[in-house]
Amino acid sequence: MDTFEDLFRSYWWLLFPLSWFIAGGWHSWLNYRKHRDNLDLIRRFADSGKEVPAGLLDKLSAPIPDDWDDDGYRGRRDRRYRGYYRRGFGGWYQVALFGSLAAGFGYASYIDIYGAGQAFTIVAFVMASMFLATLVATLTTRTPKD
Repeated sequence: MDTFEDLFRSYWWLLFPLSWFIAGGWHSWLNYRKHRDNLDLIRRFADSGKEVPAGLLDKLSAPIPDDWDDDGYRGRRDRRYRGYYRRGFGGWYQVALFGSLAAGFGYASYIDIYGAGQAFTIVAFVMASMFLATLVATLTTRTPKD
């Protein structure tokens, strides 16, 4: 029992990626069931000799939308943020965020705060790579005109 508690205390953070993994698998399984049910309905139409409605065939060829996109939320989101990105705030905010986090964790690693300098070094490298990635993306991405 003692080793289980030690294992949980050491790796409690694995619950988060595992929960995302499980949720993604559940979402994929539900999409599979939806397509399977649509194919069964088409098969019943074909077995009975009736013509399959065009809307049902369109459902099979259409990409699977995300749950948040079913009500057209994506269009409202794009309109809301279009001006935000045109003014140049979208990527530069992330560049500043990751840059300051990389600098902060680098400083914490340098002074060996809490005796965890090596851990802070790893986090500083991750934040620095995110900083560089967002900097390159911000400099190379064209902003929409509309």
